[in-house]
Amino acid sequence: MATIKDTPEEWRVTATRTPFQGNKTSVRTDDVVMPDGTVVTRDYQVHPGSVAIVALDDLGRVLVLRQYRHPVRQKLWEIPAGLLDVEGENPLHAAQRELYEEAHVKAEDWRVLTDVYTTPGGCDEAVRIFLARDLSEAEGERFEVSEEEADMELARVPLAELVRGVLAGELHNTCLAVGVLAVTAVLHAGPEGEAAGGMDVLRPAEAPWPARPFEA
Repeated sequence: MATIKDTPEEWRVTATRTPFQGNKTSVRTDDVVMPDGTVVTRDYQVHPGSVAIVALDDLGRVLVLRQYRHPVRQKLWEIPAGLLDVEGENPLHAAQRELYEEAHVKAEDWRVLTDVYTTPGGCDEAVRIFLARDLSEAEGERFEVSEEEADMELARVPLAELVRGVLAGELHNTCLAVGVLAVTAVLHAGPEGEAAGGMDVLRPAEAPWPARPFEA
């Protein structure tokens, strides 16, 4: 059986333009040559990338927050996350900062849980989801939040309850869904088979990330 693995590939672009430039993201229009030689237009959002954190405490609870998301007109339960605002920024450092700013929490044990493209058909956003453990309260004053974040609610919810909510269609945030299901798969890795190894199957926190190269 062939190895199931995503591979880099880039079809020829004959022209590109940026019809919209926003504060953090933009819209790009490319004329792309298809395998049969025809040229088609593809519009997509250009995104700096993001990090997200499944912060798992010693009682098996995940730190989550509830935040208003205007495009979908809902308050969603999410895991801490944030943009990679600085080009080449180390994603681990960004994740540690986001966990501090949004939850005033620090973690001693960091690993890469998984890397995902959120909507590859229309956006180039890449997200690195970390697993953070050995949690404790951060030192110093809390970070002052504003705008949507000023209305955030924080909670620690048992992992099993979040999994139930995802499968029941009650929780919709991509990073939360991917993160809690991935952690569940790791925690239930058996002593035999491809999933064996538990936490040892996870990559180190500084593992390379070709989708968003970064400085060590």
